[in-house]
Amino acid sequence: MSFKLEECVYRGEGKFCISDYPTSVEVDKGEKEKYVQLTEENTARMAELQDKLYAEAKEGVVILIQAMDAAGKDSTIKHVMSGVNPQGCVVHSFKQPSHEELAHSFLWRAMMHMPQRGYLGVFNRSYYEDVLVVRVHDLQRGYAMPSRCIDMDSGKFFEKRYRQISDFEEYLWENGYRVVKIFLNEGKEEQAKRFLARIEDESKNWKFSEADMKERALWDEYQKAYEKAIGSTASKHAPWYVIPADQKWFARYLVSEAIVGVLKDIDPRYPEMPADQKAHLASCKQQLEQGA
Repeated sequence: MSFKLEECVYRGEGKFCISDYPTSVEVDKGEKEKYVQLTEENTARMAELQDKLYAEAKEGVVILIQAMDAAGKDSTIKHVMSGVNPQGCVVHSFKQPSHEELAHSFLWRAMMHMPQRGYLGVFNRSYYEDVLVVRVHDLQRGYAMPSRCIDMDSGKFFEKRYRQISDFEEYLWENGYRVVKIFLNEGKEEQAKRFLARIEDESKNWKFSEADMKERALWDEYQKAYEKAIGSTASKHAPWYVIPADQKWFARYLVSEAIVGVLKDIDPRYPEMPADQKAHLASCKQQLEQGA
């Protein structure tokens, strides 16, 4: 298998076409155990690097997981982040905005859940919902905002939002944060198979709703919205990883590669103890060894 993570990365260079990125690279199932093992090794490496990140507390990492329904967001977070120390990791799921959230700017709730430096923050969905579901359903028309903010062509409205998101992510970079943006690129046929599995398995019935079918009917509109959002917000400091998601175990491996790669680039170190504190530790050690 020669498919590499770099083939998934879009940094904003050239025109982005979502159709250029596969939903599956058809990795032979005989290789599954190998990639499961590689993912576990990455998870262990991630835990080591996270411990240093937490101790150093200079940089924070925000991991955004975006996808269509049934693409594996929850299971990806569960498997890839399984070895991370909960003390240094926070996970937040972005649901339909509350009344309080709608009363603020659309990036307000993201700031409210931003991890402190030294932490990994995982966003299950994110502020990108405000240029995805909002765009597909034209929800901005109903916002309680001045007419100067919403009375315009929808294309112009969302161009402003893409700019605001790009500025926000650059702001995070300039304040000690890395933003890792993951799009689990699921195929339409694969989504249908996963929906059927949820219907046929009683233990998974709760995961399926009538709303899922209504959103599926808007598949093409969502693909266009994702294409525009990714193409308009990818940058050198905040690239998008467009991960083929039809084989969950291979997608998890690629996501783990992306996160470990960012942590390696940060290269966190345990803080060096000053000479006077080292002397104090030596004194404490001597007292403990002597039974004091």
